Amino acid sequence: MQHAVGSPLPPPHQPGHGPAVGWSPAAHQPGPPQGPAPVPPPPAPGYPTAPLRAPGPAPGQGPQPHAAPGQGTQQPSAAPRQAPGPQQPPVAPSAPPVPETTGHVPLPPGGPVAVPSVPPATAAPDPTTTTLAVLLIGPAGAGKTSVAKYWADHRRVPTAHISLDDVREWVRSGFADPQTGWNEHSEAQYRLARRTCGFSARNFLANGISCILDDAVFPDRPVVGLGGWKRHVGPGLLPVVLLPGLDIVLERNAERSGNRRLTDEEVARIHGRMAGWYGSGLPIIDNSQLDVPETAHLLDEVLSRSIASPPNW
Repeated sequence: MQHAVGSPLPPPHQPGHGPAVGWSPAAHQPGPPQGPAPVPPPPAPGYPTAPLRAPGPAPGQGPQPHAAPGQGTQQPSAAPRQAPGPQQPPVAPSAPPVPETTGHVPLPPGGPVAVPSVPPATAAPDPTTTTLAVLLIGPAGAGKTSVAKYWADHRRVPTAHISLDDVREWVRSGFADPQTGWNEHSEAQYRLARRTCGFSARNFLANGISCILDDAVFPDRPVVGLGGWKRHVGPGLLPVVLLPGLDIVLERNAERSGNRRLTDEEVARIHGRMAGWYGSGLPIIDNSQLDVPETAHLLDEVLSRSIASPPNW
């Protein structure tokens, strides 16, 4: 750029500063106005543009008078503004360090504290307060019905007693008495009674009512075996065998009356077949020297072990 002779030179360009703001050759050149002031060159790349400031009064002078109405105020020529560069995100103030522990529970990094697991209970389950389905097995005269009724009466939770012999005798006319011989009619009525007992037991259990069933289940006869009871009641059924001595069974059978009383030969035959439960894995109670309350108490102990470790059958 060339300047007129005698005109003052522009202020020198200093590194780190933009062009001088507010300098115009016309302000320092006498004579008629030379036209608009030339636009200063743009700043060199990488150098910030100096902010525009309004011209203030010269030293020793008072404030300049306001312009008259209708007249504009001369503004200094502004240099081209440089496009703003990428803005850096504001740095958040550093948070205080989070303690690594809360009380006595260490905090895992990056996750919530898990609830401490409750140690497993070591006490044996209480069969007097648990909803159960029990099948009491034994020969005629073993005391199944008497023990089942007493056990159901003295539990601390609702309990029902279901006797298969009672259900079979619901058939009044045409009752197929097994004492007259085991045939297709007596077997059909037995199956019907067992299915009815299982249906009743499931309904009781579904409503939170325990039940104890009793039946003379033979280990060597699948028709009247455990498979049907397991199918009709469910795998949670707990079978227990009552098996007193033969002399006790014969004595108790002699006290019976009606179709519940069997001949001594029949009682001895059934008792011999029931001995097959030994070695089956099912719990067996010999109640030869026990009365009904003592047998019921022993039944609770057996059931407690069966709940903790169910038998395989």
